Amino acid sequence: MPVISVPQAFNEEDLYVDLASMSGHRLFLKCEGFNFAGSIKLKAATEMVESAERSGTLKRDSILVESSSGNLGVALSMIAASKGYRFVCVTDSRCNLTTRLMMEALGSQVHVVSDEGAAGGLLDARLAYVRGLCASDDRYLWLSQYTNADNWKAHYFRTAPAIARWFPQLDVLFIGVGTTGTLMGCARWFRSWHRPVRIVAVDSVGSAIFGDPPGRRMIPGLGMSVRPPLLDEAYVDEAVRVEETDTIRTCRSLARRGFLFGGSTGTVVSGATSWLARHGRRGLTPVAIAPDLGERYLDTVYQSNWVQGIYGDDALAPQAPPGRGVSAS
Repeated sequence: MPVISVPQAFNEEDLYVDLASMSGHRLFLKCEGFNFAGSIKLKAATEMVESAERSGTLKRDSILVESSSGNLGVALSMIAASKGYRFVCVTDSRCNLTTRLMMEALGSQVHVVSDEGAAGGLLDARLAYVRGLCASDDRYLWLSQYTNADNWKAHYFRTAPAIARWFPQLDVLFIGVGTTGTLMGCARWFRSWHRPVRIVAVDSVGSAIFGDPPGRRMIPGLGMSVRPPLLDEAYVDEAVRVEETDTIRTCRSLARRGFLFGGSTGTVVSGATSWLARHGRRGLTPVAIAPDLGERYLDTVYQSNWVQGIYGDDALAPQAPPGRGVSAS
């Protein structure tokens, strides 16, 4: 029986769901949401905070500040509460209401940006606000998940080795992308493994991570309006892009089987099943990483009125066969 004294000490690392009966292909889903922060972002948040403490840049009177669309903000809120730091999360209007309320319940201050910046949309506006805070008071410490190497190191030291322990014959790994911390940490680790592993990045249509023009994205979590500084495409074998309507259909399809996952997970599963429909072969061992659970999406992805108002009735239609609605590069 595990007994902990701080919430970040617990994280279920070894839970997988066999999606073969739901996806039509052999696919193992690594569930990363079973911790007190509810997502994979707990790993990056912990690594960045503890590294800043070790280096002395994070002091007792420091005020942590970070730009986040949701999950990292919750993780940092939890850690800040546990360690006694103040934390300001700068988010935007796409952040789920439940997520904002969770951060506030944990004692964090949440600033919501609604006006887009000149260059990078809402993300540009969020970063401008963070820079303004840091310039106004030297107590503010920006962890900068977009440029902080501790973001990807968390997954190099924890996520990738955990997968390797259970799947020594791993062939392909599907990883959702935002800051690309999970992607780069896992890809770097498996590059030097005993067998080649194909790294497939799963992105949202409308994201500019892999050079596409930025477009509308309403589901927070994956994608960015600019190229992430952490990204090194030399470690990526392929990128697939998923329409948000397919994300919604996948989430709802999984929920009808009793698995309530978040929007980021729906995107990853949709991209993985479509890739396997085109490239899968008998005996292939594929793993996909599920970043989050679904409770924070009850008022968006799982709310029919919200879906209809943004995407139309078609988004509520039964899920299309795997292989449709996804582009690849």
